Amino acid sequence: MKAVPKRNARLYLALGLVIMTTASLFAASSLYNFTLPSIDGKPMPLADFKGKVVLMVNVASQCGYTPQYSGLEALYEKYKDQGFVILGFPANNFGAQEPGTNEEIKTFCTRKYNVTFPMYAKVSVKGTDQTPLYQYLTKEADPTHTGDIKWNFTKFLVDRNGKVVQRFEPAVTPDDPQVVSAIEKLLKP
Repeated sequence: MKAVPKRNARLYLALGLVIMTTASLFAASSLYNFTLPSIDGKPMPLADFKGKVVLMVNVASQCGYTPQYSGLEALYEKYKDQGFVILGFPANNFGAQEPGTNEEIKTFCTRKYNVTFPMYAKVSVKGTDQTPLYQYLTKEADPTHTGDIKWNFTKFLVDRNGKVVQRFEPAVTPDDPQVVSAIEKLLKP
């Protein structure tokens, strides 16, 4: 076996430290450690939402659940002044129901559903290309709420400290009493 030149050995050591540091960061991660591009392509750290109650939803424009955008927007409008935010994450993982570009998705959401809550750029929520945020949500967050995403419009409710406290499957609509009650409980001082 050939010896590694000294300068390369230092480079490999430094690279190894960076990889280990990054791995340990994600192992002890919180939602606030993630930054993803907004639907407009600008970095949007989840840390921007620290101290808020957050409902994170993987969305799609051509799904049977797409009309939930109306309920999500109504929920956002009702509670946003109390420290509540909805974050939309377009994903094309289920039945190719989100085929458009970020610009097309934004236009659709704005024109058809008057969406004003923050939207992120399209991500993958399952599979080998799953974004690290959804790896965290489905594998590392509170174990009672982890597990693979089954379809579009899966909702994760996050408290003001960044802890996932509840998960709602796609058929549970934004105006469902259990969703509204859980949000109101978290918004109480």
